[in-house]
Amino acid sequence: MFENHFKNIDQVLHTDSGSATELDYVEQTSWVLFLKYLDDLDEIKKTETQLAGRKYDYILDTQYRWDSWACPKGKDGKIDHHKAMTGDDLNEFVNGKLFPYLKKFKNPDADANTIEYKIGEIFSELKNKIVSGYKLREILNVVDSMHFRKYEEKHELSHLYENKIKNMGNAGRNGGEYYTPRPLIKTIVQVVAPTIGETIYDGACGSAGFLVESFNYLTQNQAKLSSAQMATLQNKTFYGKEIKSLAYIIGIMNMILHGIEAPNIRHMDTLAQNINDIQEKDRYNIILANPPFGAKIGTELQHNFPIKTGASDLLFLQHFIKILKAGGRAGIVIKNTFLSNTDNATTSIRKLLLQNCNLHTVLDLPGGVFAGAGVKTVVLFFEKGKLSKNVWFYQLNLGRNLGKGNPLSEADLAEFVKLQKTKEDSDNSWGVDVSSVNQETFDLSVKNLNKGGGVALRSPEVILKEMKELDTKIQSSVLGIQKLL
Repeated sequence: MFENHFKNIDQVLHTDSGSATELDYVEQTSWVLFLKYLDDLDEIKKTETQLAGRKYDYILDTQYRWDSWACPKGKDGKIDHHKAMTGDDLNEFVNGKLFPYLKKFKNPDADANTIEYKIGEIFSELKNKIVSGYKLREILNVVDSMHFRKYEEKHELSHLYENKIKNMGNAGRNGGEYYTPRPLIKTIVQVVAPTIGETIYDGACGSAGFLVESFNYLTQNQAKLSSAQMATLQNKTFYGKEIKSLAYIIGIMNMILHGIEAPNIRHMDTLAQNINDIQEKDRYNIILANPPFGAKIGTELQHNFPIKTGASDLLFLQHFIKILKAGGRAGIVIKNTFLSNTDNATTSIRKLLLQNCNLHTVLDLPGGVFAGAGVKTVVLFFEKGKLSKNVWFYQLNLGRNLGKGNPLSEADLAEFVKLQKTKEDSDNSWGVDVSSVNQETFDLSVKNLNKGGGVALRSPEVILKEMKELDTKIQSSVLGIQKLL
């Protein structure tokens, strides 16, 4: 329904001097789409309220509603071009009145878990970069023809928005910063298997992919949700933190467009919290995350952690272990060097993980899973409060190179999901007894001896016999050379 609409918006933005990259396209499309979505949400709630015999109070004042400023209509239902602002008039209204009004919804006395507060947060971080008021008029006209009231309409909107986030992740920057491949996220969620009533947390949520897919998993795996269950999912299930403004805004937008009206995402630096201050009330049942692994953290933030390191992913892992409830489950993406590096910090954190959690599964991913990241990664699956005894490894061998035109798919991960349930051995999977791991380095390097049928280990007697035969051959060769000399 809406694919051509998105293309038309991109074409207009491409010709405007204020938007230069895919990041700008997503940002500017986001705020316009959000206001149209908000207008449709108002109408849905108005109908529901009136059917219940009550009066409905609109979220926005009259002059700031979509039909008042963006696309006022005549009696025929078509845009009234005499009332519809354009050019400088439109930009002056958007920049001088609309955005300042929307920012005011974020105030210290407001409830942070409301759609109103989220409006204030979004427009406190965004600004209108569309320079031409005539270009903005074109975009408003396109978006006005899109409606988000039916399930099918909302579903396609969320799907297309996900695709824009994916394109942004491939726009010459670290793809993992904005976009973790959805097939991988779906697989991680499926293995961790959250249930309604459990709290789900991502301390580096980016575009909120893990939280969105968890919502999809919980709603699609239920025949029919009660009003109490829906209220739990809306208000008491999904929690996130994100430090970067654009990712934070897109994360909120992504969750709202998927049906979570007031996302519990906070705009803050997760690593700024001293983990010794984390109390039981702060902990979560489920942690799903792909923390940044390129950032170098200064000494000031390192003081918030018992194991000091400048590697952001290692600090995040300490945070996740600490903030996970006893019996809680986690699926976390991290650099594969975490399994083998011998520096003091990495070794200490591996020991912490193995001794405080049951690391039951490691998924070893091939290069190219994350666009632009340039590093290999693994996924750690663990449960807090149990000692690690056996770790099941699965090495994803695809037989092809991954890239923008050849991405990871759910089919690629199907064998992993199947074998993980029973921890079966195969050409790609094997188990490791933690008691056999070096108890000083806790090295968990991925060493697949099963690939290609495995390696037959010879007995000491056979090895000694072969060494004697080789020794005899060498002596014979030396004698032959001496005779020639």
